[in-house]
Amino acid sequence: MRHRSLSPRLCLTWCCSVLAIALLAFACMGQAAAQQYGDCKVTGQKGAWHIIPLVPGQLTVRANLPSPGWWNGDTPESVRNGFEYCMAANIAWRAGLDKLVVVTASWPQVISGAFKNFDLTLSQASITEARKKTVDFSIPYFDSDIGILVKKGTEIDNANVRNVRIGVYQATTGATFVMNVLKPTKPMKVYPNVPAMIAALYAGEIDAAMDDTADMLGWAEKSNGALAVVGQFHTGEHYGAILPKGSPNVKAFDDIVQSLKDDGTLQRLATRYLAAAWGIDPTKIPYFSP
Repeated sequence: MRHRSLSPRLCLTWCCSVLAIALLAFACMGQAAAQQYGDCKVTGQKGAWHIIPLVPGQLTVRANLPSPGWWNGDTPESVRNGFEYCMAANIAWRAGLDKLVVVTASWPQVISGAFKNFDLTLSQASITEARKKTVDFSIPYFDSDIGILVKKGTEIDNANVRNVRIGVYQATTGATFVMNVLKPTKPMKVYPNVPAMIAALYAGEIDAAMDDTADMLGWAEKSNGALAVVGQFHTGEHYGAILPKGSPNVKAFDDIVQSLKDDGTLQRLATRYLAAAWGIDPTKIPYFSP
């Protein structure tokens, strides 16, 4: 059988078609890789730091959900953005890891040193000396105070805050602050998680819920005007990423977090996902004196 050679025009058309298909496939591969980080925009140099991840090529991050503004979604599968999620995405990128996987953890699990199935935890965890005994912390990435969340219209001020029914989140620095510093005249009520505490506030079991100002602002915004943060206490606390005790990655994560602070990435994430979500500048909320 004789084979006919293609004309120059047909050859050019065929070659262009093959090239177009190859470029499309490449673009789809790039898009698929980008989707590993949800909707987050990553910055800086990929792979500028080296870590030893739990799973090769993957950053495994624990979070206590829901956490509006920080993790926008109620399940690991639904989270696509948020301050801490996109912070994790940027850490993964700068560590040269193509995939970000989120696993959930209860608050007792977050601060417990018994679990090793993660690379780091980002869950608005305040750095304390007691917690350092069981887990390692990164350098601080966010300053934290204690906010007072109430039903809209509830009148609570510095003069009467000790005399109302206060709810707290179990085993948090907020609970410690209320018990040891504020010392309310009515027994405080302790809840196993923030949604349970918020439900109690709606139900009238408590007059005020107290936890990190940032978290309380997130719940206020989510309430469509039913809840409001009416005050806060300055505590001088800072959030840090939690790592398993003895992790070989502490220095690398510290350097990455510092780079995210230095180049303004964390500030941009705060503006986009926190200030915009809260609808209010937290510095404008009045400070009470304990």
